[in-house]
Amino acid sequence: MNDLKGLVLGALLGTAMTTAAQAEGGLRGEPGEPYVMMGHPYGVPDFEGFKQAAQALGCTAVFSGTPDYDITKQIASFEQDLVTAPKGILLHPMQSDPFIDPINRAVDSGVSVTTFAADSPKSKRTAYVTSDNLAEAKFAAEEIVKMGGDAAEYAVLENPGQSNHDLRVTALIACMEKTYPHMKLVGCQATNQEPNAAFTAVSAMLQANPDLAALWIPEAGSAEGAVAAVKAAGEKVLILHADITPTTLEEIKAGNIHMALNPNQGIQGLVGFMNTFLGAHPGLIDPFNDYKVSGYNPMQIPFVDTGFAVITQANAESFVLETYMAGR
Repeated sequence: MNDLKGLVLGALLGTAMTTAAQAEGGLRGEPGEPYVMMGHPYGVPDFEGFKQAAQALGCTAVFSGTPDYDITKQIASFEQDLVTAPKGILLHPMQSDPFIDPINRAVDSGVSVTTFAADSPKSKRTAYVTSDNLAEAKFAAEEIVKMGGDAAEYAVLENPGQSNHDLRVTALIACMEKTYPHMKLVGCQATNQEPNAAFTAVSAMLQANPDLAALWIPEAGSAEGAVAAVKAAGEKVLILHADITPTTLEEIKAGNIHMALNPNQGIQGLVGFMNTFLGAHPGLIDPFNDYKVSGYNPMQIPFVDTGFAVITQANAESFVLETYMAGR
């Protein structure tokens, strides 16, 4: 997989450096060939990478989706995008199973679909591009133990149904149980990326567990409510979360959140586009397998790891979105 990832990135860089005449006979889309990235406001850096790759290959890139965490609205938006007849869609599915049929219908109609950040593994999507959620959870578990000892109380918040969020939570708990058996899980609450729900849940956890030492949160929306609850209670709790929002970034700068683990979003979008593009142009790929007689798209990659960044008070300024966009 690492070799294929390197090949894809090499192909993109090579294409960017060729002349227009050379590119016409190589890795190149039809002029203006349309591709859609379906994300949410958090995914702006992903789209920058997606757009960069699209432009290098002569394609157009469109950002789509819904700002609401509502699977019905997201599926409706996905189906509206299909009406525009894109060659491919890079999709961040809020939930796995509800997207099986919509993805399958899209693929059956000839649209290439790649998932990123979260997956729908039972669908016909051709690739999944993300950070390694198992590695993120292990890193978070080790950091909690390093900072608070191996016999402390900890709690987690959840967003059930989104694959990457589920894995970040279950993997951390499993790591604690296996490697640090004296760590005690005293709370596990579904807050579904809602700051108000997280505030209520963490407030209750603090009252019931005065020795609570650490919180692990698989996304940033709930982290906003969690840090507000800890501050309101006047407690000192080590808070770690995945992803980032402007609010949690400011709390990291202020020292109220210990750290965030954030996927390398620009790489996620760039590699996501390449996988989507190759899925739309399967004639460019000839793997050493039986795809010709089996009749499936040869562009099949179960998982591409794009890595993650560790955001702390020391480097938080590097993750200010306005600064990043000013240089684009």
